[in-house]
Amino acid sequence: MSGAVDLSALKQPPAAPGGAAAPAAGNHTVTEADFEAKVIRRSTQVPVVVALFSQRSAGSVELVRTLERFNAEDGGAWDLAVIEAEANMNIVQALRVQGIPTVIAVAGGQPLADFEGAQPDPQVRQWLDAVMDATAGKLEGDPGATPAEPEIEDPRFVDAEDKLSEGDFAGAEAAYEAIIAEEPGNEEAKAALRQLRFLTRAQQLDPAVVATADADPTNLDAALDAADIEMFEQRAEAAFDRIIGVIKRTAGDDRTRARTRLLELFELFDPAEPFVIAARRKLAAALY
Repeated sequence: MSGAVDLSALKQPPAAPGGAAAPAAGNHTVTEADFEAKVIRRSTQVPVVVALFSQRSAGSVELVRTLERFNAEDGGAWDLAVIEAEANMNIVQALRVQGIPTVIAVAGGQPLADFEGAQPDPQVRQWLDAVMDATAGKLEGDPGATPAEPEIEDPRFVDAEDKLSEGDFAGAEAAYEAIIAEEPGNEEAKAALRQLRFLTRAQQLDPAVVATADADPTNLDAALDAADIEMFEQRAEAAFDRIIGVIKRTAGDDRTRARTRLLELFELFDPAEPFVIAARRKLAAALY
């Protein structure tokens, strides 16, 4: 059954920060509202056995009790998600359930194996053991899984960040420059240095320069400083538009200086950001 069913339709929008914690091991009553958390996401840690049943079916109720007993015996090695079919038809349809009861093992966010109808306890036990054997050592929360290698922080970056947190901007800049000298291709250090240099420059400016630039559009220094203030205040599009306006009005060295500053500000962002792409188009139009 693996790969034959698309569970994306049952995913919910991302929870806001501080939302509910991941479910603990054990058995859970599951609905459409928490299917993603208790089944899809949880199955990346341990196998989740989904039991779709009906209160009107004595055989399916008995099967759920059997699974609950085995779940307790196995001590959290897998989770049991009990779903009442009539109340959760979207799940029934997404899983392509043909009859009740149906039991489906989900691992790594995908259905792995299933069976339909009430089964004798030994066969259920055998099926569960096969699921556990198939997923052993392959999921994050599996006791047999190989633990991930701990991420080792680069002490050079730690030193630079420590200096930055202490307000030693010059020391942090020197630390990033040293990394780049050792590794000219280190993009992380280059990006950090660009951010730091912008921050150092912007913090020395008087916010009143924005009014000065607005009052005198021919004042190139004021315009560039005002754009820095706007960027510092997280108004990137306003900063871009201001400098593009300068580029349209100027020529020669002034235009080159404004264009150079604009490109520096572009480099503070991911080039795929829509507002950066839009500003680059405006720049092209202003130049040509």
